[in-house]
Amino acid sequence: MKYTAHINVMPLKELLDPQGKAVNSSLHNLGLVAVQDVRIGRHITLNIEAATKEEAQAATEEACKKLLVNQVMEAFDYTLTEA
Repeated sequence: MKYTAHINVMPLKELLDPQGKAVNSSLHNLGLVAVQDVRIGRHITLNIEAATKEEAQAATEEACKKLLVNQVMEAFDYTLTEA
């Protein structure tokens, strides 16, 4: 069966996000002062061939933990759907 994993990777809330700060400042300069905080992350899509949803979840988590996410500085969440 084919699955699609949509992974969101964000910097940990405890860490400074310089890109987010720069975008927030630029938005304020453009007059969008209602925006209070900006955090910049990544979105990754994986297409996975697996026998079960549990196997696809395990493959997604392994990919994140071994390569896609620096767990010292980033957190991730994902959704898994049948393709």
